Formats: sequence, structure tokens, C-alpha cells
Amino acid sequence: MSASFASVGLIGKYNSPDIAEPLLRLANYLEARGVRVLLDRLTAGHVGQTRYAVLPLDEVGRQAELAIVIGGDGTMLNIARTFAPFDTALVGVNLGRLGFLTDIPLDAMCETIGAILDGTYTVEERLLLSAEVYSDGARRFQVLAFNDVVVSKGVKGGMIEFDVHIDGQFVYTLRSDGIIVASPTGSTAYALSSGGPILHPSARAMALVPVCPHTLSNRPIAVSSDATIEITMRSAPDALAHFDNHSHFALRDDDRVRVRRFDHFTRLLHPPGYSYYHMLREKLHWSETY
Repeated sequence: MSASFASVGLIGKYNSPDIAEPLLRLANYLEARGVRVLLDRLTAGHVGQTRYAVLPLDEVGRQAELAIVIGGDGTMLNIARTFAPFDTALVGVNLGRLGFLTDIPLDAMCETIGAILDGTYTVEERLLLSAEVYSDGARRFQVLAFNDVVVSKGVKGGMIEFDVHIDGQFVYTLRSDGIIVASPTGSTAYALSSGGPILHPSARAMALVPVCPHTLSNRPIAVSSDATIEITMRSAPDALAHFDNHSHFALRDDDRVRVRRFDHFTRLLHPPGYSYYHMLREKLHWSETY
């Protein structure tokens, strides 16, 4: 049977000694299905000499119609940010501990990928966050985030103070340990542990979640994904901006962090029978009796 994806990129969890065997097993399976297999250079470094095409990571995103990530959610976050401009569909095979994004079990990898190649899958579009930092009136930093943008206190430990505007409208001045701007994907990450709401992936929304606010009436709110959120630092001793906990920027008084929806969505493919609510029930241990 011909594959619905002619070229597939394989990306393994970096610095993982256990990645070579499943990665080569999947590569051989894809090749037998008539699929062109692409590896990025870091992944290829884990498997040694290979007959498969080895390309820079960006080029894998440009050429692959589908990318299969073998690893945990952290690996998927990195690839989602990198491949978002290329409209590359993503599938995750779980080597991690929790796996909100990488939902295919390793022991069913080839069977499940085979069904996806045969066209049996569901598509989920997930939004990303585009973040910018302005200092002294000029843009100093720009990056994508799949989970969240976090403004937080630094190692000195004191509260920080900042103003929050949404679409140019003043919302509040907040004294707290920080604030999280989360996408629906990120709503089950740091934002969840800070008391934020779970947003279904289909929701075109972002959550603003204060972290340990001085005034307890400051509660999480959800806003449209079409909104522009601006955080202006009033008192920022040692404050930092974090983007998926991958990129970081040291903030000063009067710096502004601007967050909006990225123009492109990331497409996640899920195997037959996938249910977001079942995943939440399993990962968060809902309905368990003790």
C-alpha cells in the first residue's frame, strides 16, 4: 500500500543513549513502506553510520511532509517551534515520563505509524505564541513558544511588579512571583501547577495565570488568541522572561514583553481512537480510587 507521506523526518531525543535501536527500527520500517527517511544531524549522531539522508534540522522541516519525534514532550516542544513555519505535520512516540504530546507508546510504534501512513489518523491544530521583548523602545528579542511565556522573579527571591494590558486596555498592576501566558498546549504544564485552567487544544484562547500574587483576588483569566498581551515591568529586580523554559531574557524596569498568537499552527497527528479527555484522565489520574 502506498504511503500518504512520501518523506518523513525522524527526530530522536537528544543525548539519549536508548534512541538508536527504536529509531533505526522505525527507519527500516518506513523505508520498507517506500517512504524517504530524513534524519537531522544530531539524531544521526546517535545512530552512527547510516544510509539515510542527513540534513540540518531546518532542512528536515522544509523537506519532510511528516516528522516523527521519538522522545518526550520537551523534544516535541523544540521541534514544534522549529517546524511551525514549514507546516510539517508532527507525530510523537513517547520515551518520556508523562507524554501529553507524545502519545504513541514505544511498543506499538510501527503498528501505529503504519496506520497513520495508511491515512487513519486525526489532525489537531495547535497554536503557538509569538513573543517579543522591548527595551528602551527597541525590540531586543523575538522567539516562539509552544507552551508558555513566563515573567518571573529571579534568584534574589523578591516579588516583582508589572502592568498588564490586553489589546491596549489596562487590566491590572500585579505584585507577585510572576505571571504565565499559556497556550492551550501549555495549560497542562506550569500554568496547571499554578492553578490555571485546562484549555482544550481546539480552544482559540490563551490563559493568564498569576504566580503567587500578593493580592489573592488576582485570578487566572482566559482571553482570545487574537488578543495582544503586554507586560510592562515597573519593578524588576533580577526579573527574567522565560519562553518554554528554553530561551530566557533578563528584564529591567520599563521593559515590555509582548505576546500574541503566531501566524502558523502546528499540526499534531493522533492515532485511531485518540481522545484528549482519555489522555487527561490517564496522565492526571482522574477517576482513580484509593
